Amino acid sequence: MSDRPPEPPRQERWERRMTIPLAVASVVFLAGYSVRVLAHDRIGRGWLNLCLGIVLGAWAFFVADYAVRVRLSGLGPLRFVRRHLLDTVIVVLPLLRPLSVVSVYDRVQRRYDKPRLTLYARVMAYASLTATLLGYTSALTVYFLEHDAPGATIRTFGDAVWWAAATLATVGYGDVTPVTPLGRTTAVGLMACGLALLGAVTGSFSSWLIQVFRREDER
Repeated sequence: MSDRPPEPPRQERWERRMTIPLAVASVVFLAGYSVRVLAHDRIGRGWLNLCLGIVLGAWAFFVADYAVRVRLSGLGPLRFVRRHLLDTVIVVLPLLRPLSVVSVYDRVQRRYDKPRLTLYARVMAYASLTATLLGYTSALTVYFLEHDAPGATIRTFGDAVWWAAATLATVGYGDVTPVTPLGRTTAVGLMACGLALLGAVTGSFSSWLIQVFRREDER
């Protein structure tokens, strides 16, 4: 059992009500950012400005939701930040917002009291989806930062996807690497996340195997 105090009823109701709208806003944010990055030289300035407006509008929606949650929590801003550190990071770095989509399925099923996957299956499924979204957003960011940088080896989005996959898998071939400070900072974060996700999946799979073998021995 967790010793973390429960959320106030008003905050809990607000978070339940905002689950789907935030998920939709996350997808819209990612779509707008993707078009702006990948099609920046193929669409007109008006469309680019529209995509920027969509991205900023979605970001403002995230900030407004965060402010409401701070108000409903009854906690001071600093205490709320300490208790919801990941949510704070996502507001500051909105490209990580699509990662919140991984919790939507479980929350919807909890609301309607439907059967869910086992703990081990949920960990592996959520880790896989998180890795996919994290790899895609990191590839977008690195491509945006690197494609026209002097001495860059990541020139196309395909290069960026290959780099993100190798980094997440902790392989690190080194054939394409970031050269800009922000690109390398993104790489460090992706490396850390890759190690954490790989550990979560490996640990869950090992625990599942041990549980299966124990049941077989008991029989």
